[in-house]
Amino acid sequence: MMNLAQLRARLEHSFAPLACECSVDGDHSLTVKLYHRDSGQVDLVISGLDLASLRTPGAVEALVDELRYELESNSLRSSRDPDLA
Repeated sequence: MMNLAQLRARLEHSFAPLACECSVDGDHSLTVKLYHRDSGQVDLVISGLDLASLRTPGAVEALVDELRYELESNSLRSSRDPDLA
């Protein structure tokens, strides 16, 4: 399993130029926040991810794919409805 710093670096590489913050909650679940480094504007926060499931490179790639999907979905919603932006 990757350590938290490695996971954050992998996510930042995948979502550049966004920054990433990863934190482990009391129940050992993972929260990931993707945001703009300069402005601090948050694009995506996902909580409750199963940290124990991120043991293989394939599992991390699946997480990247899921986060990419969520990020694109958020972008589509906010572009259709200016009140959500």
